[in-house]
Amino acid sequence: MAQDSRPARPAPGTRLVFRWRKWDGGVHWEHECVYLGADEWGEWFGQPTGWRSRRPGRDFAVETPNVTLLPPSGDFAATFNAEPGAYRVYIDIAWDLRWDGDEPTGVDMDLDVVDTRDGRGIWIDDRDEWDEHRVAYGYPRELVEHLEQLAVDLERRVTDRIAPYDLATPRHWLDRLAALGGSATDA
Repeated sequence: MAQDSRPARPAPGTRLVFRWRKWDGGVHWEHECVYLGADEWGEWFGQPTGWRSRRPGRDFAVETPNVTLLPPSGDFAATFNAEPGAYRVYIDIAWDLRWDGDEPTGVDMDLDVVDTRDGRGIWIDDRDEWDEHRVAYGYPRELVEHLEQLAVDLERRVTDRIAPYDLATPRHWLDRLAALGGSATDA
C-alpha cells in the first residue's frame, strides 16, 4: 500500500486564517476561512457570508460565500464567489504561496485576473501597480516574465472556462462550504 506523500493538513471544517503579505514583508490581506479539502486542482478554502477579510486600513465582512483554490504551483490563488457577488472569479497572482505551519500564506504580486458578473468582462487588473512595484521592489526578471505569462494564460483559461474555471468545479466546493453550515471547528 503506497503512502500519501502530501503533508498533513487540517481536517475539513477547520477554521484558519489565510495570510497575505507584500514583497517587502509588509502585512496585506488576512482572510478568516475554513479548510475544505483537496482535489486534482489543489487545496480549497471557504469563507461563509459574514466572515472577515482585513488589511491595514480596511476590514469587512464578506457578503456572499466564496471558495479559494491554492494550486500546488504556489504562484496564484483563485477565488470563486457565489452569486450575486460582483466577481465570479478573482485570481491573485502570487509568489511563495504555501503552508506556514497550520495556515496558508503568500506574497501578493499585484496582478489579478478578474471575471465579473456585471458585464465588464474578463481582464488582467492592476497592471499599473505591477509596473510600479516591479521597479520599486526590484522583482527578479525571471519572476516578472513567469508571472506575466501566467496572468495571460490564466486570463485565457478563465475566458474559455477551462476547469477549474468552469461553473461545476467551484460549485462543488461552494456546496461543500454550504454543507458545513455552522459546523466549522476552531483549529
